[in-house]
Amino acid sequence: MEAASKLDVEAVRADFPILQRRIGDKTLAYLDSAATSQKPVQVVEAMRRFTEHSNANISRSVHTLGAEATVAYEGARARVAEFIGAGNPSEVVFTKNSTEAINLMAYAFQNAVFDPSADSRFKLGPGDEVVVTEMEHHANLIPWQQLCLRTGATLKWIGITDAGRLELENLNEVITERTKVISFVHVANLLGTVNPTSQITARAREVGALVGLDASQSVPHMPVDVTELGVDFIAFTGHKMLGPTGIGVLWAKADLLDAMPPFLTGGSMIETVSMERTTFAKAPAKFEAGTPPIAEAVGLAAAIDYLDKLGMENIRAHEKDLAAYMLEQLESVDGLEIIGPRVPIGRSATVSFTFADIHPHDVGQILDAEGIAVRVGHHCAKPTCERFGVNATTRASGYVYNTHEEIDRLVEALGQVRKVFG
Repeated sequence: MEAASKLDVEAVRADFPILQRRIGDKTLAYLDSAATSQKPVQVVEAMRRFTEHSNANISRSVHTLGAEATVAYEGARARVAEFIGAGNPSEVVFTKNSTEAINLMAYAFQNAVFDPSADSRFKLGPGDEVVVTEMEHHANLIPWQQLCLRTGATLKWIGITDAGRLELENLNEVITERTKVISFVHVANLLGTVNPTSQITARAREVGALVGLDASQSVPHMPVDVTELGVDFIAFTGHKMLGPTGIGVLWAKADLLDAMPPFLTGGSMIETVSMERTTFAKAPAKFEAGTPPIAEAVGLAAAIDYLDKLGMENIRAHEKDLAAYMLEQLESVDGLEIIGPRVPIGRSATVSFTFADIHPHDVGQILDAEGIAVRVGHHCAKPTCERFGVNATTRASGYVYNTHEEIDRLVEALGQVRKVFG
């Protein structure tokens, strides 16, 4: 498939056989890609070919299969680096998911408490501060909460406006000379807000803090270049970008990775081992203990190839159109309240809402009976729900394979929800 000026959505949909599935007597309308995306046949086939023809462990064998597996795995790393504009593939660490990637970063700060030789950038204790935002996924909140509990540092956060945007007016009061690290979400998984990065990054540089992004909801949906962003680390995951589950990415600047201690220890991440002591390999190997997700890396590389052929600018344009249409159509539904930005500017095609006094789980069950897959609950963002005074929401999220017709079906099915629950 050659890159085009815009997405040929019908051609894209043909690559996803699951979209032909019927739920009861209804064709599936999959509006839950913010939780996990579907996989095109190209990804499934790439993983199948590897498993059938080159399956072996990496870096440990002189035989042909081992060499092929190593080339495929390291080729996937290089492909990820190219996709996000990283200067060197060795800055890409494969993890299980975004959560593990962020925990890896937080562990470096925790470990430094016990290591007198640790890099000063990771020295954290009472009086120091860690900054997040009020719209974080739990994956980018709880690791930093736990870090502060264990080190005596203070956790601070940037608030949210009623319109679902970050409160940046008091940024200089939240990010101070005591701030050691700022980690914030690039695109919010509940609100759909696309957060500006330059103002926060500039403030981080003024105070000498490290700055990172949870890019789980941005890397799959828009062009992301780590060099242009000017951040120190980002985390994202394969299963939200047409790839398999079980593989994620931590990208961090080379000097940062060199200074960080390993997160897990064991095989494959060593330089030398004796009964008395161990020295560790250089990054990224020192962060990838044990047998890595080799087939999953192959699948992730195939997903990146697919996204590149579609064109990330085209994907972003398509999703802006979906966002505008979804907002317009949902605003017409009586009793429905959108949680998050209500205009298609600086937001993604992920829209959360409440519907009258009907519980989101009830909404989701009726929608499922109509063949429409959405997400319900707090979306691992309970503080965001609390900020807007709700316990849970219904969330519809679009991606490369979604259409206006599916959004129309969603709106029509909400009418059925109202009939059932009165």
